[in-house]
Amino acid sequence: MTQNAECPQNGRLEDTYKRHINYLRISITDRCNLKCIYCTPKGRIQKLPHSDILRYEEITRIATIGAKLGITKVRITGGEPFVRKGCVSFLEKMVGIQGIEDISVTTNGIVLEKHLEHLHDIGIKRLNISLDTLDSEKYARITGQRGFDRVWSAIVAALKKGFSPIKINVVALKGINDNELKNLAALTLDYPFHVRFIEQMPYFGPGLVENKTPLTETDIRSIIAPLGDLLHCTESRRRGPATRYRIKGAPGEIGFISPVSHHFCRWCNRLRLSADGWLRSCLLSDIVTDIKTPLRNDATDAELAREIIAAVEKKPLEKSEAGQNARCGSRMFAIGG
Repeated sequence: MTQNAECPQNGRLEDTYKRHINYLRISITDRCNLKCIYCTPKGRIQKLPHSDILRYEEITRIATIGAKLGITKVRITGGEPFVRKGCVSFLEKMVGIQGIEDISVTTNGIVLEKHLEHLHDIGIKRLNISLDTLDSEKYARITGQRGFDRVWSAIVAALKKGFSPIKINVVALKGINDNELKNLAALTLDYPFHVRFIEQMPYFGPGLVENKTPLTETDIRSIIAPLGDLLHCTESRRRGPATRYRIKGAPGEIGFISPVSHHFCRWCNRLRLSADGWLRSCLLSDIVTDIKTPLRNDATDAELAREIIAAVEKKPLEKSEAGQNARCGSRMFAIGG
């Protein structure tokens, strides 16, 4: 038996620093069909037992309560969300939640194309697709699979289908794809893509590329400078971690997400729900709130709402407050980015 969620008196979900928390990132699985070198740890990967993974109806309930508290934007992530059976049917239920105004999906694109028509029909319009190279051999080196052609085909098909915006996420990897960053940025000259360069984060335990000094936003800007001046996108206020630019006359955008060189903590409006039922208010902190246990112990909606509020209240102002050397003990594929 449930009861109505208790909403903040001002109708906004706020942390102790008065940041408006309206964005929930939901990881629906820790499984992925790629093994990217900046995400997957060395050695055998210990997967979560299926019984530990939140059921779709449990996730939908948490999202519904979150919407009553002021969550308006949801991003579905993994692992790779489309490897979980029933993902698109789950998304259809999520689209129906009153108060959720924006639902998007982050995917590696490997199996995306076969789902595009259904996604479009249920109202999903925004896609984030990971693509770190335009070279098929290098793609195999980075991801462990020969899948570039499938991903690019899905991107082109999504564009023809009318998905917008299509964001292409590029992790800048020193000595691996740095010689391609200009070509990736140049996609915005021909397509209305939002190409977003992401500094590789050295905070997630031992990985295959962690020992390399990460490329910073300054480095990336220098590499893509020959394409032309970057004009700041002033038509919209900052809504996330990316700073957004456009080359004059280009239909697309170039964005920078710079967690290493330019912290965006003070603008962070995010709460994360892991596939196994932990609410995380800061990516670089292992301070988490267990919502699965009360959920499976017949907690009311009001009790679950209090757990969400408690998680938000734990949100630090900056990553330095998560620890002197902020470092998350969990792997990125298990958190959802």
